[in-house]
Amino acid sequence: MSSDSAHLFRSSGRPGYSDEIGGNPRRVVARKLEREVQVRFAREACTVQTNEGLVNARVGDAILTGINGEHWRVSQARFPDKYRPSPATRTGEDGAYISLPNRVFAVPMTGGFEVLLADGESKLTGRAGDWLVDYGDGSLGIVSSRVFDSTYEVVG
Repeated sequence: MSSDSAHLFRSSGRPGYSDEIGGNPRRVVARKLEREVQVRFAREACTVQTNEGLVNARVGDAILTGINGEHWRVSQARFPDKYRPSPATRTGEDGAYISLPNRVFAVPMTGGFEVLLADGESKLTGRAGDWLVDYGDGSLGIVSSRVFDSTYEVVG
């Protein structure tokens, strides 16, 4: 792709990495660092204000607060593959969780772009300098450069 400006990326909702992101010549392989985050589980449908836009959360989805104060949602189905409870927290309870060192594909973006999440409704807006992240499970996300630098390590 010659320009990221106004490009819309769509989460597939199907396991595996996107060819569009995996084939991007600027793509790097990164690993999530093990960091403690605060989690609460949605008890009713709601929206979550992230740095990149409003995201719909369903009952049981995890709403996370990161080390930089940012918020995001992880679906109930994908949460166990991405986080484990800290010793003082029991699985499924609100509390502290630790991110698992999962591998992602990430592309540093040079212009504005959008991501449609797998729910088909929630749309995130990214800016030049943000990272487009492919989690390998059919979901895409946007991570600011500051957050990316403190929560991921580039491994390839």
